[in-house]
Amino acid sequence: MTTKQQKNLILKGVIFSLFIALIFLVSRYSARPFSVLGPWGEDLGKFYTRRRRLARFLSSLGPYSAAVFMLLQALQVVISPIPGELTGVVGGYVYGVNVGFLFSTLGLTLGSWIAFELASIFGRPLVEKFVAKNILDKFHFLPTNAGAVISFLLFIIPGFPKDYLCYILGLTGMNLGTFLIVSTLGRMPGTYLLTMQGASIGSGQYETAIIIAAISGFLVLTAYFYRSELYHWVRGIQ
Repeated sequence: MTTKQQKNLILKGVIFSLFIALIFLVSRYSARPFSVLGPWGEDLGKFYTRRRRLARFLSSLGPYSAAVFMLLQALQVVISPIPGELTGVVGGYVYGVNVGFLFSTLGLTLGSWIAFELASIFGRPLVEKFVAKNILDKFHFLPTNAGAVISFLLFIIPGFPKDYLCYILGLTGMNLGTFLIVSTLGRMPGTYLLTMQGASIGSGQYETAIIIAAISGFLVLTAYFYRSELYHWVRGIQ
């Protein structure tokens, strides 16, 4: 390892440590989560049962519940132990729109960064354990001059597997700063919708939650049905 590589590794380690420290500081000195987490009835279904359990678990952690939530958001990007949609909704449900959106964004940024770095360090053999080979081959065109623009469009498309994209971009040689800007901004619209949905449920505004869910579903279905056209359109921006 060259001296320059060693310096870059140390710098990344310092920044990573500061990011983790920031998460715990924000958690420690931010507002406590909402305490009203009573039962909503059996007819809300399995999804809302899981959401309720996760919200209660977070609330039981006191001032560090936000830190655990952000780390869960990061973890679901790296290895997907729980659905990202679930954690996104819980963020709004427990912390409200603004704070929940901030916490989700910090957690997703951390997770995206970790996935990107893992791909950069260990290369394609590791990435193939998380991303199917046919998907990797499909996006081989990303290391181009228009990579940042194309990547941003892919991040912003509803329903696109953004966690996979973090690994794929780690193989392209994209600058870390560019990646963090692209991935963070590209995730924000979807994250905000999920946070709003959770906050609406938490405040009892079920009609608003249903409308947001319907809008999100419509966008995802539209992107799915026109996935071939979107792929060729995005690829043509070079």
